[in-house]
Amino acid sequence: MSTLPLAITAGEPAGIGIDIILQSSDQLNDCVIIADKYELIKRAKLLGIDIETCNHVPTQPKQLRVKHIPVAQPVHCGAPNPNNAHYVLHCLDEALRGIETQEYSAMITAPLHKGIINDAGIPFTGHTEYLADRTNSDVVMLLVADQVRVALATTHLPLAQVAQAITPQLLTTIITILHKDLINKFGISQPRIGVCGLNPHAGEQGHLGREELEVIEPTLNKLRNQGMDIYGPYPADTIFTPKQLQLVDVVLAMYHDQGLPTLKHIGFGHAVNTTLGLPIIRTSVDHGTAIDLAGTGKSDAGSLIAAVKLARQQVNTMQLK
Repeated sequence: MSTLPLAITAGEPAGIGIDIILQSSDQLNDCVIIADKYELIKRAKLLGIDIETCNHVPTQPKQLRVKHIPVAQPVHCGAPNPNNAHYVLHCLDEALRGIETQEYSAMITAPLHKGIINDAGIPFTGHTEYLADRTNSDVVMLLVADQVRVALATTHLPLAQVAQAITPQLLTTIITILHKDLINKFGISQPRIGVCGLNPHAGEQGHLGREELEVIEPTLNKLRNQGMDIYGPYPADTIFTPKQLQLVDVVLAMYHDQGLPTLKHIGFGHAVNTTLGLPIIRTSVDHGTAIDLAGTGKSDAGSLIAAVKLARQQVNTMQLK
């Protein structure tokens, strides 16, 4: 429905971001690629992909619309350079700017390398946190694979710090965002939210931890009283069974590796990471930079294609509101 193009940031230039964009270029006619166009052309030649760049709406199948952001130093496949870290962030900032000025309808992000950005002296923990800071938003990381959706209460946090981070305020914020954006961005009129416990067996009535009794259950009860359809807390080893997944629209995991291994087992290669709570639509691939595959032609563009598809769906859903 939208006539505005989607923006795709190419991510770490020495990784597979450029590769998967080129490999799926025939499905990106409604997209603007935010990247160094000369690096795109160079990688296309390396991969044997016949493509040309343009600044306007593509009129031919082999044209790729590009917003040129120059790299600081030439790129070599598989060899990330901290000197190009500012380029990576500049691409993200351009996507945000373009959405704010209604040049783009949404953004899709190819993978970047957090370590390289930190090596450049820039404190950085990930796309999700960066976009939250730039838009002054409380956010939720949601992974989607077909009809399975997994959200995270905490994201890139050491396991030793998770229990302390699970507070009534955090859970209230996360679940409220989930409820709102499942309605607004996914078109689910009454979202059914399943919540994992923090401890094994969801605490076993306090014998394996008291976070469920003292923090999670009281918070869920307050939110239920506000009209939200919430289930749990459930043991994480049972909520992810096929029968249980059919009963909810999303599962909220307490920490990164409680929820994502199951999601990626179900859908790795076509799963999508989307950030809820932002004033914009943002989706991303479910994998990293795969530095060792850059320029080899062996990377899989399935997750990028799925991320573009989900962004289109969210844009159209928002327009119907």
